[in-house]
Amino acid sequence: MTTVMPTDVLPEVASFLAGGPLQAVIGGRSVAACNGEVFETRDPGSRNRLAEVCAMQPDDVNRAVAAAADAFAHSGWATMAPNDRGVLLHRLADAVEKRKKIIAQIESLDAGKVLAQAEGDVQNFVDTLRYYTNMALHVQRRSALAVSGHEAWTIRSPWGPCGFIFPWNFPFLLIGWGISPALAAGNTVVIKPAEDTPLSAIYLARLAKEVGIPDGVINVIPGLGETAGAALSAHPGLKRMSFTGSPEVGRLVAAACGRNLVPAKLELGGKGAAVVFDDVNVRQTARKLVDAITFHTGQVCCDATRWLIHHSIYGELVEACVDRLKRVAVGHQLDPATQMGPVVNEKQRDRVLGYLRRGAAEGAEVVLEGGAAAVPGHDGFYVKPALLAGSLENVAAREEIFGPVAYLASFSDEEEAIRMANHTDYGLANSVWTSDLGRAHRVAEAMVAGSSWINAHNLFPHGVPYGGVNKSGMGGGVLSVETLFDYWRGQSIVRPL
Repeated sequence: MTTVMPTDVLPEVASFLAGGPLQAVIGGRSVAACNGEVFETRDPGSRNRLAEVCAMQPDDVNRAVAAAADAFAHSGWATMAPNDRGVLLHRLADAVEKRKKIIAQIESLDAGKVLAQAEGDVQNFVDTLRYYTNMALHVQRRSALAVSGHEAWTIRSPWGPCGFIFPWNFPFLLIGWGISPALAAGNTVVIKPAEDTPLSAIYLARLAKEVGIPDGVINVIPGLGETAGAALSAHPGLKRMSFTGSPEVGRLVAAACGRNLVPAKLELGGKGAAVVFDDVNVRQTARKLVDAITFHTGQVCCDATRWLIHHSIYGELVEACVDRLKRVAVGHQLDPATQMGPVVNEKQRDRVLGYLRRGAAEGAEVVLEGGAAAVPGHDGFYVKPALLAGSLENVAAREEIFGPVAYLASFSDEEEAIRMANHTDYGLANSVWTSDLGRAHRVAEAMVAGSSWINAHNLFPHGVPYGGVNKSGMGGGVLSVETLFDYWRGQSIVRPL
C-alpha cells in the first residue's frame, strides 16, 4: 500500500517516514527483526499508512538486553561522574527541544494527538529530562551512619539494564517520565513502545546516537506486545521493569517479573471522580471538566470520568457541560481548528462505542448521545463526546472506557460524595471542586487514590509524586525525587572499630 502523507507534513518528517522499514536501535545500530517481520503504523485521523516498522522477536529482545548490560558494564555510563553524564543528557534534551516541531508532528500523526498537545508533550519530555539530570547532580549518594563501635555508611548505585513498556496515548511524554530518572541515575534502558505508536521512540534513539550517548545506553525495540513486550517483561537479564498500560496487561507483566524476582513499577488505569460542590462557579467548572474529558479524546488514564455533582446545581452544571460538548470541534489532528482528534485505532473506537451501548442497555440515562463522528475528507477513527448518568453500578461507571465519555451522578452531602468517589476498584486520581478550602482539604485527603487535585484536574508539576493504588498501580510513582531513588540500589558498608 502506498503511504499518503498530509500536504503540510514537514520535510524532515516525510524523510524519516520514508526511510522504512524503520528498524530497532540496539547497541547504537539500526537493526531489523531476526525473522524479517514488519508491521504497519497508521494515521488514526485518515487510516493512511505512515510507515513500516520492524517487529522485533524474542531473540531480538535478548540482543537488546545484552547490549544494555554490556553498555552498563563497559561503556562508562554507570561509573562516569554525574556532571559528565549530565552534560550528555542535557545535550539530548537540547537536541529534542531543537527538533520539537519535527517530533511533535511525528507524534501527532502516529497517536492522533492534536498538534499543539503533541508539542506540549515534547516539551514535557525536555523538562523532565532536565529535572532529573539536575537533581542527580545534587543528591548525596553516600551517607555516613552514626553506629556505636563501627564505621558505617550507605551508598546508592545504579541497578543495571532497566526495561520499559510504554502505551500509545502519551508515547513521548511517558518515555520522558520513565527513562529520565533511570538514565540520570546511571542505568541503561530497553524501550518497547506500543505497536500503534512506535515512531517517536525510534527517532529519539537516533538522536541519542547523534549527541554522543554511548551505544547501548538507550535501546528501542518496536514490536507486538505478545512477542516483544512479553519477552522483555520476562527477561531475567533486567534489573528493574516499568510498565504503563491496562491493569489486565499489568498483571501479566507483574507475574512475569515475579518469576525472575525483578522489581516492577506498574502505572495502570483509572476511573477518576470529579466531586463538584454547590459553591463553585458553574460555567467555569463546566469549561474545565469538558476540557479534561475531551483532552486527547479522553484517552487519559487519570481523567475525570465520573462527575459527582451536588444535587442543587446538577441540572445547571449538566446543561452548561452539554452546551460546551456540543460545540467541540472534532477533526484531523493536524488541522489547527481541531479541538479533539481521533482515537488511536478502530479497536479503541469500537471499545468506546461498545461501552455507550452497554451502559444504555444497563439503564443509564443518555444525557448526551455520542457515537461515531464524521470528519469530511478524513476516514479516521472519530467519536463524539458523550455523557451518561445513573447508578454507579452501571458498567460505564465501573470500568475504564478510555474515550471522551463521562458518567454523572448526584449527591446530597460531603459524606455521601466521599463514599461515591471511593466506590471503585481503581485509585489513580480524583479532584474536588469547591470554594471552601477547608472542605476541599478534607475531601481531597479522604478520597482513596494516588493523587487528589483541588479545583483542577490533570496536574503534573515536577516534584510532586504521581502514582496509583489498588487497581491503578504498584511499585512506586513518577515525577518526584522518590522516582530517582527507585533507580538506585542501596548498599551498606560496615567496619568494626
